[in-house]
Amino acid sequence: MDRGDISARPVPQGAGVTDRGLSQRDVAARIAAGAVNTSSSRGGRNVGQILRANVLTRFNAILGALFVVILVFGPLQDALFGVVLAVNTLIGIAQELRAKRTLDHLALLTAPRAHAIREGERLDIRVEDVVVDDVLELRPGDQIPADGAVLRADGLEVDESLVSGESMPVEKHPDDPLRSGSTVLAGSGAMRVERVGSEAFAQRLELDARRFDLVRSDLRRDINRILQVVSWLMVPLGALLVTSQVVRSGQTLGDAVRGSVAGIGAMVPEGLVLLATIAFAVGAVRLAHKRVLVQELAAIEGLARVDVLCIDKTGTLTEPGLELAEVTAVGDAPARDALGAIAAQSRAPNATLRAARAAPAPLGWEPVRSSPFSSQRRWSAMEFAGRGTWVIGAPEVVMPALEPPYAREVNERAARGARVLLVAHSNEHLSPGALPARLRCAGWAVYEERLRPDARQTIDYLRSQGVRVLVLSGDDPRTVAAVARRAGIPGADRPLHAASLPADQAALAAALREVAVVGRVEPHRKRDVVLALQGQGHVVAMTGDGVNDLLALKAADLGIAIGTGSPAARAVGRVVLLDGSFAVIPQILSEGRRVIANIQRVARLFVTKTVYATVLAAVTGISAIPYPFFPRHLTLVSSLTIGVPGFFLALAPGAPRAQPGFVGRVLRVAVPAGVVAASSALAAYLVTRSQVGATELAARTAATGVLLVVGLGVLVLVSKPLTVGRGLVTAGMAAAAVLAWVVPMGRHLFGLQGPPTTLASAAIAAGGLLVLSAAVRVIRPDRQVPPKV
Repeated sequence: MDRGDISARPVPQGAGVTDRGLSQRDVAARIAAGAVNTSSSRGGRNVGQILRANVLTRFNAILGALFVVILVFGPLQDALFGVVLAVNTLIGIAQELRAKRTLDHLALLTAPRAHAIREGERLDIRVEDVVVDDVLELRPGDQIPADGAVLRADGLEVDESLVSGESMPVEKHPDDPLRSGSTVLAGSGAMRVERVGSEAFAQRLELDARRFDLVRSDLRRDINRILQVVSWLMVPLGALLVTSQVVRSGQTLGDAVRGSVAGIGAMVPEGLVLLATIAFAVGAVRLAHKRVLVQELAAIEGLARVDVLCIDKTGTLTEPGLELAEVTAVGDAPARDALGAIAAQSRAPNATLRAARAAPAPLGWEPVRSSPFSSQRRWSAMEFAGRGTWVIGAPEVVMPALEPPYAREVNERAARGARVLLVAHSNEHLSPGALPARLRCAGWAVYEERLRPDARQTIDYLRSQGVRVLVLSGDDPRTVAAVARRAGIPGADRPLHAASLPADQAALAAALREVAVVGRVEPHRKRDVVLALQGQGHVVAMTGDGVNDLLALKAADLGIAIGTGSPAARAVGRVVLLDGSFAVIPQILSEGRRVIANIQRVARLFVTKTVYATVLAAVTGISAIPYPFFPRHLTLVSSLTIGVPGFFLALAPGAPRAQPGFVGRVLRVAVPAGVVAASSALAAYLVTRSQVGATELAARTAATGVLLVVGLGVLVLVSKPLTVGRGLVTAGMAAAAVLAWVVPMGRHLFGLQGPPTTLASAAIAAGGLLVLSAAVRVIRPDRQVPPKV
């Protein structure tokens, strides 16, 4: 039974409800009936999934089988790759578990709560524990967790922008409906819960969003393509290599088996997926320290590729509330003082009067009587001793026949997207609920939504990085355009009404090409805009804080939820800005680009090893010469040129926006580098082996030395730009390679015969580096593609 579906076991609504709230027996009955506000929020992988993902892999199985073969046929030194495999797997598990603990802790700390009255006591409970007929207290800042109706209201104003997209507060009275996802702005009150779980408005829209789960991971797809090709190659080449080594090479069975294991094992890019996972996990932890919750590690890939950012005005560009931008007086009328006095003396100020309180209250204004603001009347008034009655409200209501010069001024400001209230005066006494007679225009007050202090700087950064910003809002297009202009968004002077957008996706994409602002956008149209942009090849991120943003958040390549918004948006978004700060967006993009660039560097190292192992397996398999390495030799080479430096490269800083074509950019380095490395190592092996008196050990030692030198050259190449840190890593690996020959224990452990100082080996290594350098200059693997307009 779906616990969110209260129709499964009906409970009479209102049964047991009193001013004291539900009893524990009532609560238990509703929980048993499934009338509880179950959450559909999504968590990351659990511990079991993390263990399975890191241990039970195709390549772990292959290397594990090869490890068992070596334990049977060879010395333990040749089984060192098994120890490296186990350590790598443990590190991957530890890093992902660390990331999970950090992210779970953040999610727990920011979980929403509700204030319930049960058996006359006020309880702070989880949103998931709210049941049908619960009585909830409403306070400023509370987010309404379920649908219901107002029981009592004391100046209660609700922000329904998360539901409707409209940023203006709505005054609520007893029996008025309340929808989940709305936020209490002012006043206080109580509500009775009527619909919970999947029946509530916010979760209905969230469930709709989940049906449009268009996850796209180019990186995951490209890495899987590489692994698939490697798997296909391993079967025929492995069979060819084993046959040639055991049957045709003339070696002892033990040497033939060890050579076969070395050749097959080297083709496995065993650390590629591991280090990609570690890079994602470390990126998620870094972002967590910036109060950014990454709900799926793979979402970090989207951070790197974004070239269009769709944002909602309310909660993203603007802060809650209004600011008083201008007060204009007619003649000598004290319009500013009147506004300040009404704001200061009002017992239940609305958003406009709260904004007017920023100015000092005038002295000598003693109130006699007042009419508080009402969303139905759209005005408020106050009579002052010796100063007459002053009214503040919508111009078309307060003075429908406003004088033309004043009306023109007011309309011009309203046309720019500002909210304009008229200040009027009368010498008549104030009667409750009625406008006084003979009102005269004393001036007007202009209000604007409060722009986030970091909004303009963030927009400037995004523009400098080639990221286009598109504002999608449920507000009036003129209002949205006014905010967008203040934030410095190009093209904000040409806003569009969503009703004018075509339904056809191709036509919609064409209509959006030169647009920066779209107003009056409904939730499904926001999603349509995202899909149209994706259809043009753009990588789209969407920020949002309300249930009206859910479908677009889910359809986007990267959904970024504002943490101060609705729980539904946080559940659907793959990234959550816990502090709701738009200023953290540049840091998020930078972190994503860093992670993807580092995965590309690491992939080039691992695929280079796969290429040279494949070439060596093919050549030795066809020619039937002994394989030039034992497993211990390749363990030394891969550890110092790929494995250890790969961990450092996976955490390196800074990178430009990620470009499409991951496989192509990896192969443009890995193929020539792998061919040069294989050719150089094979040449050193054959030349040394052909010398009079040379042993097989000397030939393998020469091949190992040359492969190490070329491998370090590839490491320098993929580390560019070569920073001090990357230079120290490369120097450290070179020093470790020297120690492997100089220290007797190292020579014994890795099966080496003294330093390979022959002139032929040195010349081959130098030639390999020169060929590699020339090939890279011709190929230019890191050339950048200009971003789409």
